[in-house]
Amino acid sequence: MSNLSTRASAAEGGEAPPRTQPARLAPPLAFIGASSAGFGLALLLVRTSWGWPWLAVLALGLGVALMVYGLRRPLPTPLPTPAPPADPPAEPEGAASRPATTLAAPTVITTTNSPRIVAIGGGTGMPQLLRGLRAYTDHITAIVTVADDGGSSGRLRRQMGVLPPGDFRNNIAALSQAEELMTRLFQYRFADSDVDGNSSELAGHSFGNLFITTMAAVTGSFERGLAESSRVLAVRGRVLPSTLEYVTLCAEVCFTRPDGSDEWRVVEGESNITEAGGRIMRVFLKPDAPPAYPEVIRAILQADLIVAGPGSFFTSVMPNLLVPAIRAAICAAPAPRIYLCNVATQRGETDDYTVSDHMRQLRYHAGDAFTTVLANHNYDPARPPASRTDWVLLPPADEQIPYRLFTGDVVDEAQPWRHSSNKLAARLIEVYAELRAG
Repeated sequence: MSNLSTRASAAEGGEAPPRTQPARLAPPLAFIGASSAGFGLALLLVRTSWGWPWLAVLALGLGVALMVYGLRRPLPTPLPTPAPPADPPAEPEGAASRPATTLAAPTVITTTNSPRIVAIGGGTGMPQLLRGLRAYTDHITAIVTVADDGGSSGRLRRQMGVLPPGDFRNNIAALSQAEELMTRLFQYRFADSDVDGNSSELAGHSFGNLFITTMAAVTGSFERGLAESSRVLAVRGRVLPSTLEYVTLCAEVCFTRPDGSDEWRVVEGESNITEAGGRIMRVFLKPDAPPAYPEVIRAILQADLIVAGPGSFFTSVMPNLLVPAIRAAICAAPAPRIYLCNVATQRGETDDYTVSDHMRQLRYHAGDAFTTVLANHNYDPARPPASRTDWVLLPPADEQIPYRLFTGDVVDEAQPWRHSSNKLAARLIEVYAELRAG
């Protein structure tokens, strides 16, 4: 009866009650809670003289409470009720009738038909791609390596027993729609020394790494922590680990002795491989057949487009492809598969590599997973992009190549050793459209 009365009064010109939109979550409160919990976790890690246990426990407990409250509590938001349209002015008597004017409906841009893109990689290269792809689709799944063992990620991996969060942090930030201040906070890195100039236990740690680690501890799993972190930062898409297994990246590296002969060594640890100084001949994982994260396989098989790279070839892109189930899923997927070749070589990893060298190693490690490549053609071989690096050269016109090659101007003019986010994404979508049409 009350509902009928309300509707009747509104129809008679009375003021209708304010409407409310469906309940939504409160990411800012959850972010504050995670920040507090991260601070408490940091105190437990550093054990400084001012980081008394009770203060760490208090910050951690308060943070957890705020996170749970912020992530679960609905916040109804009033929506204004539009005023009824005014009556049209009366036509003067005797005036000729005029045809009704039809107004064109506004164009509504949706992403319901946007491609489902799976991007495989890690490091600093893949975020460049993700920033550009956001203009074309919301259906992005970033599959990230878990082999990182250096810097802040490596320390948290050893001390807390979590998967390395650094590459996940970079890609979450790249896909985030959160305010700039929140993204800057997520990427903030602590100074190397404290206010007294002494070495700090927080040196080199990124706040985002502590945030994800705290989320993993609070939610009970790393993958759940990633999902909640992504929700707090309003991520467009998903960031998933290639595997939940604790893996170590290893490499067979060839060194040249003073007498000119070759010496082969096995180097263990992602951070040690590029510092070894030899030629990387093969990379592999320990254990050699880790199980893939199931959601990754589902995303690959349902994708409209699968890309690998850009990024450190052996230490960021390849570890994902060394997971057997991921490699098999890529080969079985009906979607176009494109390798995004780096624009410049990487010292200690791909010295003197050409596009064909990348594709040769890709085939050796991953079989037929990627037989199409998009490479940069905007370069001057006589002018290197930066010191101690060179352009990744295209194959000569007379070279018989066992892969399909697409090229484009995808270089960042300000930082020519990197891709331009906008150029790379635009050219990739063009190639995708061409492959679909063909």
